[in-house]
Amino acid sequence: MNHYYPQMSARLTPLLLSLFVTCASAETLVFTCTRVERDVKEVYELKVSTPPPNSPTQKGKVYLDGRDLDRRGDGGNQTIKNVVIGKDRVSYLSDTSFEAEVFDGVSYPPGSVLAIVIIDRPSGRLRRIETVSGGILTLSLGEGTKSYEEECTPLAPL
Repeated sequence: MNHYYPQMSARLTPLLLSLFVTCASAETLVFTCTRVERDVKEVYELKVSTPPPNSPTQKGKVYLDGRDLDRRGDGGNQTIKNVVIGKDRVSYLSDTSFEAEVFDGVSYPPGSVLAIVIIDRPSGRLRRIETVSGGILTLSLGEGTKSYEEECTPLAPL
């Protein structure tokens, strides 16, 4: 049996409209980010785009120094699962899997990396949370979940 609650409907309608308006406008942001690890400093450009409006088949995109992070190849695949650009935060989720391989005579099983990246827009702080499971990356990164921080400066929106 279905019930209709006019009070709830009256409260939800403005919320649903605001969500639609937020989701209906595509946005692209570009950042210059700096990663420092030990005594190595790397500067790169990060471009994050939400999907175009009224395009249900397309999804958000992320580019690192102009390279699309959605990649498929012989050694593995990387997919950007979700992109959100909000007033105070930008985030995206990536899922990477790679095939088994042999390196220096040692066999490594298939592996994966699940990562969420969150940029705090007011401070420019980027936080990357990665979970590495199996594969050759466990040799250098170790297995499990780790968190990294970087600094980003926004460039003018496109």
